[in-house]
Amino acid sequence: MSVPDVVDPGPNWPLDEVVSALREARHRWRVSRQRPQDVGGRELPSPHAVAHIVEALCGALFPMRLGPPDLRQESEDYYVGHTLDAAMSALLHQVRLELRYAANYLRSGPDFEPGQPEAIVRAFAFALPAVRVLLDRDVEAAYRGDPAARSVDEVVLCYPGVMAIIHHRLAHLLHGLGVPLLARIVAELAHSRTGIDIHPGAQIGAGFFIDHGTGVVIGETAVIGERVRLYQAVTLGAKSFPCDAEGALHKGLPRHPIIEDEVVIYAGATLLGRITIGRASSIGGNVWLTHSVPPGSLVTQARSRQEALNLVAER
Repeated sequence: MSVPDVVDPGPNWPLDEVVSALREARHRWRVSRQRPQDVGGRELPSPHAVAHIVEALCGALFPMRLGPPDLRQESEDYYVGHTLDAAMSALLHQVRLELRYAANYLRSGPDFEPGQPEAIVRAFAFALPAVRVLLDRDVEAAYRGDPAARSVDEVVLCYPGVMAIIHHRLAHLLHGLGVPLLARIVAELAHSRTGIDIHPGAQIGAGFFIDHGTGVVIGETAVIGERVRLYQAVTLGAKSFPCDAEGALHKGLPRHPIIEDEVVIYAGATLLGRITIGRASSIGGNVWLTHSVPPGSLVTQARSRQEALNLVAER
């Protein structure tokens, strides 16, 4: 008669103590922030829910490319309608959460008004056709701007820059409609997936293309014209952060570059401050630029270094 194996019960984790300690930590934080202890439900939008909404919106915008694998053209309208209905209902719930949170906890937050969430989601839905038109120009710019691209379909399916700009067009729309937290969640979904960090407040014209993309950073108040092309590791950032008398940062001040139409900025370039890069200029790789340049400029590392030496000599 064989002796049955003894089942190892495993370590005895002190979960009761850990759960209790975490409850105490949450309680202390809520008291310090003057938050209610029992709200009966979630107070903030859910990144998980927003990710599902964005995935649905991508499918509705590009059904035969980013939609379900078994979709047929004769069913496109049905799929788009059904998908948008579910996505808008889910978005409405997230909008309500953000607006209530802003009204309850943010000093600058507006009062929560009945009907406001519905109005925001309705405006968002009506703007989607215009977003698709913009994205078509972005996709075409990516195809024309990259000799390795074999089709516009490859660009939509495979290019991280296109995925990032799809997210940005949606995030920028939400940002403008008054739900900046939801917009930031959408932007961070793209950031985590592509390595491209575009603040939803950035204004970006049509025909925008980011080639390769990893490490690109575009700040909140950046203004980018039409038919602009960026390469990997480009930063459109702020030169300084002014503070008030108490040391708190001023929010929302224009502090990022203005990039006019048809500018090309090559890999690793860093442009800082509220400078203007004139139309049809070319900024070379790894250039550090903190001053404006006129239209048609060609800025390279060598030229920037020589200009710096000339300034030192003049002094």
